[in-house]
Amino acid sequence: MSQHHVDGIQRTCCRLSLLGIVVNVAVIGALIFTYVPPARASATLLLEEPYGHMGFFTATGHAAVYLSGVCAQSPVELRPCAPGETGIVISRYDGVDGYDWVAIPLVPYLYAVERPENIPLFADARMVLQLRDRYRRQHLRAVAPDGKNGGTPGGNWYELVGSSYDRTIYGFEIETTPKQDAALIRTLNSSTNRSHFHLAWRNCADFAKDILNFYYPKALHRSVVADVGMTTPKQIAQTLIRYTARHPELQFSRMVIPQIPGSMPRSTTVHGVVESFFKSKKYIVPSAVASPIFAGCVFAVFVGTGARHFDPAHDALVFAADGERELPMDREDRQTRQKELEGLLAEADAEGASGNIRKEWTRLESKAQLEFDAEDRPVLLMQVGERLVSVGISADNIFSSSAPSQLVRELIEARLEAELRRTATPTVSERDFARDWKLLQQARNVEGKELAGNVR
Repeated sequence: MSQHHVDGIQRTCCRLSLLGIVVNVAVIGALIFTYVPPARASATLLLEEPYGHMGFFTATGHAAVYLSGVCAQSPVELRPCAPGETGIVISRYDGVDGYDWVAIPLVPYLYAVERPENIPLFADARMVLQLRDRYRRQHLRAVAPDGKNGGTPGGNWYELVGSSYDRTIYGFEIETTPKQDAALIRTLNSSTNRSHFHLAWRNCADFAKDILNFYYPKALHRSVVADVGMTTPKQIAQTLIRYTARHPELQFSRMVIPQIPGSMPRSTTVHGVVESFFKSKKYIVPSAVASPIFAGCVFAVFVGTGARHFDPAHDALVFAADGERELPMDREDRQTRQKELEGLLAEADAEGASGNIRKEWTRLESKAQLEFDAEDRPVLLMQVGERLVSVGISADNIFSSSAPSQLVRELIEARLEAELRRTATPTVSERDFARDWKLLQQARNVEGKELAGNVR
């Protein structure tokens, strides 16, 4: 073969190699630009602690389901979420304009505001009522219309928003798929959605059970023994945990959504029906007197079902409103910070820096008017002496108000005291506490500069 032919073959091979490289690059590029990674969807059972003391049935709490891939076209119509949306909480309610279920976006459901940065650092009953009614007027008139003369209506609509002001909530999250979400949307949108609520067999826990069983058939069930045939939030949480233990291939996680600090009564431990009866002295004591055998049977059921060993906070991360899950503060760090805060409070008292504001705070707050600043963040207008001051009550606006720096410091200290209070449930994440501690340092620095200026 001549050198001319050899050179021609080499040139041809070189062209073919280059062509192959170009084709491969083009194919890879097309795959990169056309491939969209599947969105991770999930369904989270929300086990919500009870509040109030009206009887052993109310001690079972409330159940709802948070769907990260499903959003609300309206409170009673669902659609797939667009990028950046955080999903909805859906549950069954009694006395909400005749509807069986209502869907609310996650942040409003928990905090009665639309953005995480607007969440108050603390809350009282009057403020919560105003936050809820404001959100209702803006978004929920279709299911909770105005009362007489345009006032706030009665009924149970208040359960739709601001749940974290009333109670601590535990979440049990299991993975789902967009295909499953789409099927659920079709099913619920085509339902009649008319209320047939019944405490014994069509309650909020039954609805949550049915939603999760839609994704994973026969995963959850009621307990004939522990709950005398009723479906309770605690029972379906326990059966979901057992189901995921049998299916380790499914992604599963736990979280806790702490109750917002403030003067609202703290929620209590969630129980099953028999457990509630056994732990309520006003029921079990008369029963034991009337029939020791019956009381003994109740005790046997309580012990035999293992209800006392269930800890919903076990291995739970602390939920943050931006969607992140954070480690809770550990015991040692909590104790260290508690001593530091106690030292700061004692120092302020010794110097007289607390004045009368701490003692007068409850009175000032009870007469304050809730308003919103230019960026829609909550503020309280309150009378301090002869001054009408504006007190920012979110982490974003607490330093952008006309409130005395001493008052700002007192508010942050009160929140930190609540976060560090010893409880069996994680109440704060390391990240949130670090933010609040930094706010306290800022408040002390501002107050120090003001005092120094006054001395001059």
